[in-house]
Amino acid sequence: MPTREQIVTFLDDTPPDPATSPWVAGRGPERGVEIAEPDDVWATWYLDVVAHVRGALGLRVLGLQHVGSTSVRGLPAKPVVDVDLTVADPDDEDAYVPALERAGFVLHVREPWWYGHRLLRHPAPRANLHVFGPDSPEVWRHRLFRDWLRGNPDDRALYARVKREAAAATNDADEDGTAYNRRKHAVVREIYARAFAAAGLTG
Repeated sequence: MPTREQIVTFLDDTPPDPATSPWVAGRGPERGVEIAEPDDVWATWYLDVVAHVRGALGLRVLGLQHVGSTSVRGLPAKPVVDVDLTVADPDDEDAYVPALERAGFVLHVREPWWYGHRLLRHPAPRANLHVFGPDSPEVWRHRLFRDWLRGNPDDRALYARVKREAAAATNDADEDGTAYNRRKHAVVREIYARAFAAAGLTG
């Protein structure tokens, strides 16, 4: 388990070498951002993803959880389910990537410098599978953020507004999803601060 300090301290996800790209060859960020109204089908998509992952990896799955906006009832979101998968060693791709690829997932991102993160995508149901190790604080942060939004309608409404504004600005500028995330950054950190305090992680 990560320490309290590790959970509340955000590690820069920028690669140490500016020439290093996190994107696997032939992959890259998608242009444009679609924000859909809340849809109960997203919970079913998550269960389908769980079945695919567990069927592929069995006991190599140390944890699976539905995170991101599709995991918060009533929150508009990109119609793509975000799922955190915990494995023993995300750097040991041979232990899980081939099996997931046989289940229809495609590796898009490799970030060994950022908690060992890998991102695999699934086309139907549409899903982003984020792979981390058992000591990654990012998994804990995702869950805290999700649970805070589920229980706090004011911040849920704030985040919904910011998501829509960020998507509109990104689409108007013909930019990709990384620009969308940058536009949300300040409010996301503001919400995290409240969630950390409520969890007793900060004073």
